[in-house]
Amino acid sequence: MLPPYDTRDTLARLEKDLARTRAKSVICLGDSFDDSIAARGISEQEFTWITRLQAGRHWVWIEGNHDPGPLAIGGTHMSELPLPPIQFRHIAQAGSAAEISGHYHPKARVKTKAGEISRPCFLIDSDRVIMPAYGSYTGGLSCEDPVLVNLMRPEALAVLTGDVAQPIPMPGRRKSLHD
Repeated sequence: MLPPYDTRDTLARLEKDLARTRAKSVICLGDSFDDSIAARGISEQEFTWITRLQAGRHWVWIEGNHDPGPLAIGGTHMSELPLPPIQFRHIAQAGSAAEISGHYHPKARVKTKAGEISRPCFLIDSDRVIMPAYGSYTGGLSCEDPVLVNLMRPEALAVLTGDVAQPIPMPGRRKSLHD
């Protein structure tokens, strides 16, 4: 069960980001709703808020493994979105190139003078970008997990999120299928 503030907090952050960037298109990479119960549990106020954010924008919902499928929410609902040369999908596929995906919600741990911190991060190499979670309550998978290590090339970077994006070599990067 999600805390009641999660949806509102995420929508408030999204509204701020859309105003700042003036984005004309939004591509949601799946798991936008935890399940059909959560999707049906969206309040009228939150539904109206999403509808207002969608106004004047091209909005695409990529179906994730937790999503209940197309809903009565505006936008285009797709399993994947090909925008050559880039492919937008929920789960990264080994051997693919020019793909942007979600699903894994990578996180990286780094040591600082103040101690160890963990931050959501983008994983980036010459084949793909794996996006961090956008939702406030969403967990994450360590970028040292073998699943992510085996998807990413040797030159992979983890770009930590925060007030200032901080690129670092992908922690845990070791010999993988690409090497």
